[in-house]
Amino acid sequence: MPRFRMTLEYEGTRYSGWQVQKNARTVQGEVQAALHTVLGTAEFEFMGSGRTDAGVHALAQTAHLEARTVLAPEILRMKLNDELPADICVLAVDRAEARFHARHHAVARSYLYQIARRRTAFGKRFVWWVKDPLDTGRMTAAARLFVGLKDFASFTDDDPEEKSTKVLVESVTVGEAPDLILIRVEGSHFLWKMVRRIVGVLAEVGRGKMTEEEVRGFIRGTSAEPARFTAPPSGLFLEKVFYEGERRTLPLRPVLNLEPAPVRGKGRGHA
Repeated sequence: MPRFRMTLEYEGTRYSGWQVQKNARTVQGEVQAALHTVLGTAEFEFMGSGRTDAGVHALAQTAHLEARTVLAPEILRMKLNDELPADICVLAVDRAEARFHARHHAVARSYLYQIARRRTAFGKRFVWWVKDPLDTGRMTAAARLFVGLKDFASFTDDDPEEKSTKVLVESVTVGEAPDLILIRVEGSHFLWKMVRRIVGVLAEVGRGKMTEEEVRGFIRGTSAEPARFTAPPSGLFLEKVFYEGERRTLPLRPVLNLEPAPVRGKGRGHA
């Protein structure tokens, strides 16, 4: 049976996450419904590289599809997009090896978080607005504490699907763009709410209300404290899923530009 590799983007605001759930609208559920219509059958396997939480977005989620179809990959992509809601888009469909598995073969994942330094009328669904001044130098120093194979039990809730709370975090990068602070976390995989709690803790450090030693304590032991600082899902994006042999370099850039347009002229007009 043919197998395809799919790349999707979505705005997660209206969805209860990626994974299919009973009595909840999810991204995977919407795509499966579109596949049922396009393929004319429910006999297919469709699986993503991993879950994203309710309200979290994706710039490039990877999934695999196994289905009997005579449709060429590009035709399949176009037909699916015709059936999908506007906040979900299939970016690419490619033939894959018969054994390709979107989740099991992924070697790393990259998440991007956007913190807004100012109130925004247009980007509220894609940022976390933090009113307090944040010291990015302190945040950068604290971010290094998360790098390596660490136990992130303090940064997740109980999840029956996870057998271990140890995660290899390869890098945590703090950068800036106009009116934005960008935080990228790259690692082998991520636990439920883990990235949002890392971001929330870094924001507390940036405010000057938490020390590096306190952060070390959360990593060395188990604490319920990081849960208090969980950043909202609105600013979080699954940026990229990496597979063996793929380049791991991505420019750190914002998803939206908060820099206001220049004001030209002093006249008054009507639109």
